[in-house]
Amino acid sequence: MEDRHRLGAVQGAALYVGALIGPGLLLVPALAVQAAGAASIVAWAGLLALSAPLAAVFGALGVRHPVAGGVSAYVREGLGERAAAVTGLSFVAAIVLGGPAVALIGGYYVAALTGSGAAVAAAVGLAIYATVIGANVFGLRVSARFQLGLAAVLVVVLALAVGVALPSHGGDNWAPFAPHGWWAVGTAANILVWLFVGWEAGAQLAGDFRRPERDLPRAMGLAFVLVTVLYVALAVATIGVTAGTRSKVPLADLVAVGFGRAGRDATAVLAVALTMGTMNVYLSGGAKLIAALAQAGSLPRRLAADAARSVPRVPLYAVSATAVPLFAWLIGGAGSTDELIRATSACFIAVYALALASATRILAGRMRAAAGCSLALVCVLAVFSGWYLLVPVAAALAALALHGMLVRELRRARDAASDALG
Repeated sequence: MEDRHRLGAVQGAALYVGALIGPGLLLVPALAVQAAGAASIVAWAGLLALSAPLAAVFGALGVRHPVAGGVSAYVREGLGERAAAVTGLSFVAAIVLGGPAVALIGGYYVAALTGSGAAVAAAVGLAIYATVIGANVFGLRVSARFQLGLAAVLVVVLALAVGVALPSHGGDNWAPFAPHGWWAVGTAANILVWLFVGWEAGAQLAGDFRRPERDLPRAMGLAFVLVTVLYVALAVATIGVTAGTRSKVPLADLVAVGFGRAGRDATAVLAVALTMGTMNVYLSGGAKLIAALAQAGSLPRRLAADAARSVPRVPLYAVSATAVPLFAWLIGGAGSTDELIRATSACFIAVYALALASATRILAGRMRAAAGCSLALVCVLAVFSGWYLLVPVAAALAALALHGMLVRELRRARDAASDALG
């Protein structure tokens, strides 16, 4: 029998980095520069500072309170069923909104490769989304190892691109430093949140470490150092190369600095592969989350009808149905990828706030203090979500209404069964 307690610090750090590195790096850094100019570097620094206690808190949760079920399980332990339902539906909202955004990012790179416009980008994005849905319906899964390999390739490409761009453009575009004012730094941080979602994944890995009390903190520390170096260098290079361009393919612009058209085209191919690989994991994980919430009574039971499948089809169909109006909204020009990214980030912020609030109740000592500090910083970050906070608020209201309705239905069913037996 394979020993599942096999991870050491280095392997764990690789998984952490793989959880953080994704297709958001293909576009989000440039959106932050568009929002705040060179001052976006302050937003990067602030989020990196927040990541340290955040990672420590989730690591402590994994070691001291090992539970299955992801972030919702930690919220349930500390704050109860209703808060867990809100957390779960907020995460589902992030998946529903983030899926089309990720697909469209891949579409932008194909449009750049072919010299096409927004219509082609939207069509390619829709095709990517439909292909991934179809693959999951037929059980074609991207393995975690393959996804980790794609993330590793992206890290190498980023390192090469940044290494070439920094010497020639690292000092460009730094004046004026805050062209849109200092409030825009908070907006940039709100956009960049997407690149920092993933620290919670390590809590679920605690049981896979040989010595979790020692190896998990080391893995987190190593991952934090690697991510910090990569993100700071990427932030500086993005400011130097893409500031003022409003580019939809900033990574291709970085690569083109040193490798010309061939590098730009290769980056487009990588972008599509990474987008499809990430979405495969993203949507299958979302389908399983919806099925788990339905089994727990937070969503209608019929969504768990085929929960035993490796990828439940009923919730997958439900997610794909929500994508149709979102793509119509994007293709019709009524909305943009930027708006979907902001709305998704607001949902992630809500999830983290609930998880940290729960951590302040179930952890003790320094970890409780770290959770409280992180919670305060996340709440400050939420202020800069603006009206996008209405998205997780709507998800919370829907979760509470559904939870109350399903609890009442369950009580009526139990009462009816009791009367029948009596």
